[in-house]
Amino acid sequence: MWTRSALLCLPLLTGLAAPAAAQAPLSGVDWLSDVLAEPTRPDEPPVSSGAAFPEVTVRPLDMPMPDAIGLVPRSQTGLPADLWGKSSTEALARRMSGFPASALPAARDLHQLLLTAEVDPPKDAGPDGRLLLARVDALLALGDLSSAGQLLRKADAGVPAIFRRGFDVALLTGHEDRACADLRRTPGIAPSIPARVFCLARTGDWPAAALTLETAEALGQLTPEEDELLARFLDAAIADGAEPMPPIENPTPLDLKMREAIGEPLHGPALPVAFAHSDLHGPNSWRTRVEAGERLTRAGVYSPQDLATLYAEREAAASGGVWDRVAAMQEFEAAMEDGRPRPVAELLPGTWNTMRSAGLDHAFASLYGTRLAEMDLPPGAADLALRIGLLTPSYERIAASAEPSGAEAIFLVALARGMPGAATAISPLATAIADAFAEDPAPDLPATLESLRSEGKLGEALLVAAGRIARGRGTDYGTITGTLAFLRDVGLENRARRIGLELMLLERGA
Repeated sequence: MWTRSALLCLPLLTGLAAPAAAQAPLSGVDWLSDVLAEPTRPDEPPVSSGAAFPEVTVRPLDMPMPDAIGLVPRSQTGLPADLWGKSSTEALARRMSGFPASALPAARDLHQLLLTAEVDPPKDAGPDGRLLLARVDALLALGDLSSAGQLLRKADAGVPAIFRRGFDVALLTGHEDRACADLRRTPGIAPSIPARVFCLARTGDWPAAALTLETAEALGQLTPEEDELLARFLDAAIADGAEPMPPIENPTPLDLKMREAIGEPLHGPALPVAFAHSDLHGPNSWRTRVEAGERLTRAGVYSPQDLATLYAEREAAASGGVWDRVAAMQEFEAAMEDGRPRPVAELLPGTWNTMRSAGLDHAFASLYGTRLAEMDLPPGAADLALRIGLLTPSYERIAASAEPSGAEAIFLVALARGMPGAATAISPLATAIADAFAEDPAPDLPATLESLRSEGKLGEALLVAAGRIARGRGTDYGTITGTLAFLRDVGLENRARRIGLELMLLERGA
């Protein structure tokens, strides 16, 4: 066992960080770990303190500009190569942030496509990758660690701002050993004290971890909270009989992992949605993993199929809340597997309402919408199955063969076919949607969107459009009409229809 004596060990001083309180925040994402000893702000140009020649960044001529990195190739996006046009990096970064977590799924999909598309960098792009960082931060804020991680892996990991984000993504997705291995082998990356202690311990070098901590204590380079957490992390005996550590107002992924290691895990909806990924790994209870899976599914960053697998893992342990959803989904899945229409029809309304009340209606539609549309269900269940099917990517095919009954179903099918004006609008919301699809005369397009497009800023206009429509029924009717009309006018007919259907069928913002 190591002792918490003030041991000064000069060989370990290289790379030790200044006290955490002196470190400036690096990102709009306020939960990133302080893993580097001397971070520099990615949004500030380097400033010389003398007359020496500045350091020159060298990269191969065929290496793409960081801001040109994307995940979805141009052949699949349908977006122009010069999507960002004349927009400034600063304006684009501002538009990308603050997207609502509870957005309509189709609006969220459009926003995420804009964040991950492979297009030309903005005109003012430089080698610092400011727009790449803004895109990654927007994805992190939405909990989309998969897309953020893929973008980061395509970039230069030796850039401190890139490394820092990649380190946290690895921690939250259960790849702590990989994060520490990257830290050890990345040239020019000097770890902070907490990161160094954590990684030394993870690789089994407990004496070096203890020595590093004691040295930092002797030099006063840790806050009291960091000191106590690191001490308990290295020696469980210190925590025996001790009071639990006080809550952390803004924990980082590194805090999260060390708290988990000392038996004081942090869970729950008060944490950023990205942290729910960590609950899917490690020694967490089934309930914790299911609740995390539900939260991430609502955010659109966890597949409904994976959530269904979580639901099916074992029998519900109790009743109420999450257990009701587990039991309902298990029973409904068994009925679907059996394939008999009557049991499915009997269970469908209750299961749909159970999932809908938890904000998981779109996930349910993804799992069962197409299959339900192919079943010979009795009239009441068939009408509900049609609505659920219209929430799937197969909405056009389902609508083409549908025989709707009732004014609302007739309107929904007409909307799915792109001709809502041919049906009677059954509400002010339906009227606003139908007006967006009018051909003669075409609705007036929103001035802001039209102005941005005319200035050669199509991508920025689409970011604005996705944000405006994201809140669903909470959006005013004029904005709904204008935004859907704009999406159609720029060739995004399919996305306009899907957003219209979701406005009618989902309760987002209602």
